[in-house]
Amino acid sequence: MSAKQKTSTKVSVSEEEATKVRFNTLAVNGDKYRTLLTEKYKNREKWVKPDLKKILSDIPGTVVKIYVEEGQKVKEGDLMMILEAMKMKNKIHFLIDGTVKKIYVSENEIVPKRHLMIELE
Repeated sequence: MSAKQKTSTKVSVSEEEATKVRFNTLAVNGDKYRTLLTEKYKNREKWVKPDLKKILSDIPGTVVKIYVEEGQKVKEGDLMMILEAMKMKNKIHFLIDGTVKKIYVSENEIVPKRHLMIELE
């Protein structure tokens, strides 16, 4: 068997299987590669641009103290609340100026990761 015959193997795929398989083309340093998309990749959580007016918890924890009220005007850097996580009290500050539209948590409430806590107008 020659080297040419060894490298040129042909895989037969039925039409039904071909319609189910989805490829993704990836370019690395000018070279193109075709890869199969896995089920995990297809079912992944899609990325969305963060909305700075919606403050989500970065880590799970317990809300210890809330320093703002609904309707209150706040400035960038103002203290919003203290969130206790892993025996540490984390001070959470506002990233932008605005008015507190709605507070979705209360003191001593346990919040999971990525939970909406406060919304600004």
